This record gives sequence, C-alpha cells and structure tokens, in this order.
Amino acid sequence: MKQSAPSTQAKPDPADPALQGEGNYTAARRYRKSVEDFVESGQVEPAARDAAPDDEQQARELKEAEEAGRAHARK
Repeated sequence: MKQSAPSTQAKPDPADPALQGEGNYTAARRYRKSVEDFVESGQVEPAARDAAPDDEQQARELKEAEEAGRAHARK
C-alpha cells in the first residue's frame, strides 16, 4: 500500500479565520509581537551599534546604495 508524503503545511488553527482578506492579519500580529518583544528586551541599542558601518568607505557605500534604492522607488 502506498503511503502519502507528510504535509509540510501547518495544521489550520480553528481560531484563525480561513479568509485573511487584504493582508495576513495573523502574520502581521506575530510580526508586531516579535518586534515589541525585541524592543522590550533592551537589545535595540546593541543591534544598532552592530549594524553601524565599520569605516567611512562602508558608510559611503551604504549611503550610495540607499540613494539608488530611493531613486528606483520614485519612478
């Protein structure tokens, strides 16, 4: 007898509406909760320092990349 492959999808949550409409409210709620938890953890400042450019050249490259991205967004 042939067995079917196990499903890779999560089982539906009965409390979660099947139709999400415009956007996925459940995913937005999870994301918002994770951001709030991160902010409350006190790890924002260390993460910001770690993300800062290491030197002037890297700062220039990041600035140029940001400007290029913004230019594409304006079109």
